[in-house]
Amino acid sequence: MSKGYINNKKYLCCKSTVIHDEAVIQCENGYDSIIIGENTHIRGKIVTFQHGGSITIGNWCYVGERSNIWSSGSIKILNHVLISHDVNIFDDTTHPTDYIERRKQIKDIFTGSKEFANFELLDPKPIVIEDDAWICCSSIILRGVHIGKGVIVAAGSVVTKDVPDYAMVAGNPARIIKYVKNKSEEVFV
Repeated sequence: MSKGYINNKKYLCCKSTVIHDEAVIQCENGYDSIIIGENTHIRGKIVTFQHGGSITIGNWCYVGERSNIWSSGSIKILNHVLISHDVNIFDDTTHPTDYIERRKQIKDIFTGSKEFANFELLDPKPIVIEDDAWICCSSIILRGVHIGKGVIVAAGSVVTKDVPDYAMVAGNPARIIKYVKNKSEEVFV
């Protein structure tokens, strides 16, 4: 692993990782809060916050243009995962549900304050995306979801619950529409 830099912020990545010009990597809570594996291409935005968060992306993955992966808890993306363009992955509620707390948070964001102390109100829950998953364009993956091996999330889906291995899901909320069978179990390394 080597250290990469974007906007003077460090993150850990392999030398074969490609961070494209349009990518944004923002790790506010330490360079080891974002780890990117071998031969992975990043075109989207990856963010951990000052109050916490960790993102691990495995080998041979792709994060498409305008996709956002935001963590204040834990997001683990394993190997050979394709994340298309305009996908959003959040492991918390992003804003407090209480409007008074939300006002405070927005004020802190707008004024550049790092004092937002009620980050526990964001209620982070871990996300895991297993090997060989394909998250199609404009999908949303919400907190606490486990996406199984070989899963396909159809375009525009909102995933609110766990998805078992090799399922194809679609809709809002995403529902299983079928299971995907592999032609072979050969492993590409």
